[in-house]
Amino acid sequence: MAHRELDELDKKILSIICENARIPFLEVARECDVSGAAIHQRIQRLINMGVIKGSEFILNPASLGYETCGFVGVFLKKASLFHSVVDELNKIPEVVEVHYTTGKYAMFLKVYAKNNRHLLSIIHDQFQNIEGISSTETIISMEEAYSKQPPIK
Repeated sequence: MAHRELDELDKKILSIICENARIPFLEVARECDVSGAAIHQRIQRLINMGVIKGSEFILNPASLGYETCGFVGVFLKKASLFHSVVDELNKIPEVVEVHYTTGKYAMFLKVYAKNNRHLLSIIHDQFQNIEGISSTETIISMEEAYSKQPPIK
């Protein structure tokens, strides 16, 4: 995807809505000293340009009983199996991110599990049964220090 040129108003709008996606457009307009209609049009343009992919509520996995966060490096039998493996991984609700990577692993996954035993079950009973995965390596996160959006420059 090509880089999009943003003006100062776009950057200010993005900074505000990244802090609170539920902020009313009229409040954004007041902070930016423009009309509500201008904010609505700008945000729609940013969506159409692909700068904004959507808005979402961010769930706290631990509050839902997912105490373990694991990162799994996946080795594929053949690189050409990537898409079929992705399709199978997408069927596993605990797999929340899948990245096609360079380096040691063909793919890198983020997985939430109820506990370590549940994570082991996901790896042994589900990942290892996916045609195309030759092996995996798992790293367990002890704590997420922070997560943030990319800088708006």
